[in-house]
Amino acid sequence: MGLLEGKKALVVGIASKHSIATGIAKALHDQGAELALTYQNEKLKSRVEGFAQEWNSNLVLPCDVADDEQISALFQRLNEEWGGLDILVHSVGFAPGEELDGDFTDVTSREGFKTAHDISSYSLTALAREARPLMQGRQGSILTMTYLGSQKVLPNYNVMGLAKASLEANVRYLAASLGAEGTRVNAISAGPIKTLAASGIKSFRRMLSENAKRTPLQRNVTTTEVGNTAAFLTSDMASGITGEVIYVDAGFRNMAMNALENE
Repeated sequence: MGLLEGKKALVVGIASKHSIATGIAKALHDQGAELALTYQNEKLKSRVEGFAQEWNSNLVLPCDVADDEQISALFQRLNEEWGGLDILVHSVGFAPGEELDGDFTDVTSREGFKTAHDISSYSLTALAREARPLMQGRQGSILTMTYLGSQKVLPNYNVMGLAKASLEANVRYLAASLGAEGTRVNAISAGPIKTLAASGIKSFRRMLSENAKRTPLQRNVTTTEVGNTAAFLTSDMASGITGEVIYVDAGFRNMAMNALENE
């Protein structure tokens, strides 16, 4: 019997087989959860439907997180189909490409700043608000994805660092707001993984290489490892954890520098 047997889980953010959301959805399925998946646009619909078929899900629903009407319609449908929700996974982040290439002060625009915060942070609040009636009293879990750029400066991460910092504050405030109803809210801060979203960051390949060299494990993490952590955090095994950011980065954030060569 899996950790999530009998749980109903909504996963928002699958874009490809390399998506962190895909790794999370697979892990939730493997642990017994019943899945509902969303797609951002028609271009991604068939791709997400393929994953749904693989994981025995018949709920594949549209959801552009910038559209409140689509968010509302999503949860109305879930209420009709399930009548309740145990797990909400938010794996969404976006900033215009031109904001992620160059000096932060030079390339950050008002519109880019708004977009990054709206899609990457506010959308979690918007989803949580609509999910709230379905999750009350079910001892459920909301989970989102962040990155170390929220805490430390990384080349070209720019406005996404600010948006992820906002997202982490969002986790704490939502945890306080929803905790009395039995809903926990946490984030996973994963190490860099080659996804469609990451490909928009200039010099990302170099980031992967340098990250692997500095970690105690001497490698980068995988979507499977992030997914396994997500399965734990959304299960009753983690019933005492809320408002936290859990790092799955092979220990990168603990390292100030590599061992000196030829000491």
